[in-house]
Amino acid sequence: MGWALRFHGVGNASAVELGSAMATIERQGRPWLTIDCGAEGLTAYLAHYGEAPRALFVTHTHLDHVAGFERLFVDGMFGGRAESTRLYVPAHLVPLLHQRVGDYPNVLAEGGANFWDAFRVIPVGDAFWHDGVRLETFETRHHWPRTAYGLRLRGSLVWTGDTRPIPETLAKMADACEVVAHDCALRGNPSHSGIEDLEREYPDDLLARCVLYHYVGVVEGQTLKARGYRVADPGECLALAEPTAARAIPFDATDSAPDASFPA
Repeated sequence: MGWALRFHGVGNASAVELGSAMATIERQGRPWLTIDCGAEGLTAYLAHYGEAPRALFVTHTHLDHVAGFERLFVDGMFGGRAESTRLYVPAHLVPLLHQRVGDYPNVLAEGGANFWDAFRVIPVGDAFWHDGVRLETFETRHHWPRTAYGLRLRGSLVWTGDTRPIPETLAKMADACEVVAHDCALRGNPSHSGIEDLEREYPDDLLARCVLYHYVGVVEGQTLKARGYRVADPGECLALAEPTAARAIPFDATDSAPDASFPA
């Protein structure tokens, strides 16, 4: 298997038995990029891989998506991995994430440490590079403007994060036959999609590519499946197409070395 998406949790903030919504893009069976870090989702991640994530993308800062960060901080600071975990954060979320998880007056009783010492924080805009592959981000409709973002691995996966329907955005960001992992419960609300919202807003070909997550409970998931939709289960691993995203050209430092024939 080349590329895959493993769901660690698929539930909403109340569906503890389903785990907090969190997933990892795998490459050749190994974790490549993890999306969000909720408490239950992180527990499932650790149980499966046996180690903490090395690279994460944050969609938004509601606690069911970031409550695992204190455990990651402890692992980084006391597990000898300080600054080794890459953390890709949409630039508008950086202050919100700091307020949620990083702004504590003395993060270690011993002193001498800042919360972000445990991470390599990389603010990102519309696109960023990870492991030589270009990923794209896009704003979603969740609770308040510029507070929630989705992720695209072109040709392979679109992860909406928590959102209301975003037909205009997905017409652009899911136009290469990607699997679309989409927020969806049986009934929507001002911050989340319901199945009737998606049926009203999205064309059939897009719905056919959707895998639904962030629902209320097991029974609700079964109801969505009975309506003919693909619904993610906790622990499910979904095969993905080979990405068509841009790849970085290997950089050779000697290519940019000054020419010795010219004075410096």
